[in-house]
Amino acid sequence: MNYNYRYRLRPSDALEERLAWIVDTCRQVYNHFLHRLNRVDDTSSYSEQKRLPDLKDWWTDLKQVHSKVLQKVVQRLYDNLSTLRGRKEKGYRVGTLNWKGSGEYHSFTYSQSGFELKNTSGRTRLWLSKVGEIPLTFHRDLPDDAEIKTVTVKQEPTGEWFATLGVETPNDPPAKPDELADVVGIDVGILKYAHDTDGTVVESSDLRDERERLERAQRNLSRKEHGSNNWEEQRKTAARRHADLRRKRRDFLHKLSNYYAREYDLVAVEDLDAKGLVELPGNSRNRAGAAWGTFLRMLEYKCEREGTHFVAVEPAGTTKECAACGISTDKPLWVREHSCPSCGFTADRDWNAAYNILVRGLKQVGTGCPESTPAETALPTGTHSVPAKRVVETGSPTLKERAASAASE
Repeated sequence: MNYNYRYRLRPSDALEERLAWIVDTCRQVYNHFLHRLNRVDDTSSYSEQKRLPDLKDWWTDLKQVHSKVLQKVVQRLYDNLSTLRGRKEKGYRVGTLNWKGSGEYHSFTYSQSGFELKNTSGRTRLWLSKVGEIPLTFHRDLPDDAEIKTVTVKQEPTGEWFATLGVETPNDPPAKPDELADVVGIDVGILKYAHDTDGTVVESSDLRDERERLERAQRNLSRKEHGSNNWEEQRKTAARRHADLRRKRRDFLHKLSNYYAREYDLVAVEDLDAKGLVELPGNSRNRAGAAWGTFLRMLEYKCEREGTHFVAVEPAGTTKECAACGISTDKPLWVREHSCPSCGFTADRDWNAAYNILVRGLKQVGTGCPESTPAETALPTGTHSVPAKRVVETGSPTLKERAASAASE
């Protein structure tokens, strides 16, 4: 299996200057081969990489950069080109690859060789060819049988340097179970970030303070003269506020996705077009802040790592459809209860959607409905909905607490 481990680098001023020089040199190499790509026919990543040794004869600075790093720069260019062509084939309007200006290129990669983790005087350091030993915050050990395949060094907008180690372990991921004992469907939202079929409700993380600090920093930045020393200092402050917000959001998403991947045999979610939802008018800021696409990607790879079935189902109609009888009923967003006019089934709106997601997920993997199928409850005479208490008596897990309090009254 392949994993990525990210560590904070602590380079000295001299090493930081050296790293910045390599990044800028790689940027110039990228632009050089982009120039050739636009003017020479029938080029490929492999053919252009073969030109690097001759290029060093007149571009002598390249001799101070490890050969694998330069090869990865060329490969990066053609990977970008392949991505662009793929989007065009899918019907997207795309332009051309852009020239990288100063400040628009931030990383370089070693592959296969030119790097080593060393323990010097009891402290872990990262040795890079043509650079030297760089201290790092080694906050998490690598797996004992892991082999480092790649090292990517990147400078964040805050000015901090990080190294991402791509490691490979000989062990295959656990086999996914044939018998599904614990299954769950998850409906994601904004106020309730996740509501699952087991009745677990996860509120969205409160990042209002971090967002206010970011907005304040951005307002201060807008008042500075662009390019001045004060502007650069304030730019770094705003970047740190961005980083704080991003770290706290990703920490929340990592913990939540890790929980579901480890606790269940099957996890069913909606196959959301997160980017398309953000582009819809109204409340786009909250939809963007929810980062549903990031959460689903995290959940998918962690389910693969843990041997858990991950199923993304068609999202259309999961909220309208009744979990008991399947009849669709339109309901505005402010209506938080599902009450079916056909069969009388009543439940929390999000739980009803999560159950429909789970049923679709089980059908997609070829398994029947879960054991806790909602019962079809008849409408009492002269009424249009069934009280929550009657639904709870048939096994709805999300309304037990409310029904118990109603009974005590």
